[in-house]
Amino acid sequence: MTAAQMPAGARDPREELPDHLPALRAFAISLTRNVSLADDLVQDTIVKAWTNFDKFTVGTNLRAWLFTILRNTFYSDKRKNRREVPDPEGAHAATLYVKPDHDGRMAFTEFSAAFDKLTPEHREVLILVGASGFSYEDAAGMMNVAVGTVKSRANRARARLAELLNLAEGEHVFSDVDGTTMAVMSRSGVNAA
Repeated sequence: MTAAQMPAGARDPREELPDHLPALRAFAISLTRNVSLADDLVQDTIVKAWTNFDKFTVGTNLRAWLFTILRNTFYSDKRKNRREVPDPEGAHAATLYVKPDHDGRMAFTEFSAAFDKLTPEHREVLILVGASGFSYEDAAGMMNVAVGTVKSRANRARARLAELLNLAEGEHVFSDVDGTTMAVMSRSGVNAA
């Protein structure tokens, strides 16, 4: 608001703002019960008020407007932070870790290279029966072959894949990969039955 737009004798609300800081701080302390959080809340209130002074009607109660901003900011922050766990000393955060991504990527890279070496018929049957979860009967209908042929191809494809990956008898293709990595890989269309 420019000086020309203000009524005669009215004080610029920006100049009046410092007069309300003690009351704002006391109100913030009563809401937060923490001086440090209260100071942050007052600061947020002042920033919001300053950037929105064009919405303030000169001649109305500036203190009430500032208190409303402070109160709304407090409750908005409270709603946002409701699910946060207090961890002031960092004890909880220190126990958290993330498994390295490279294990899953390496297993997937090895699997992809071995899968590409299979014949088209073996890749097709593993994709239909293993990755897509179709029954042998459904896969046989899609491939236009007998059910026994699908079972035979799937068995030979799994055996060849295990051989290419140097897997021991009965070892799963992704035996060293955790559940999270398996979930990510299954979303990418790979599930080597």
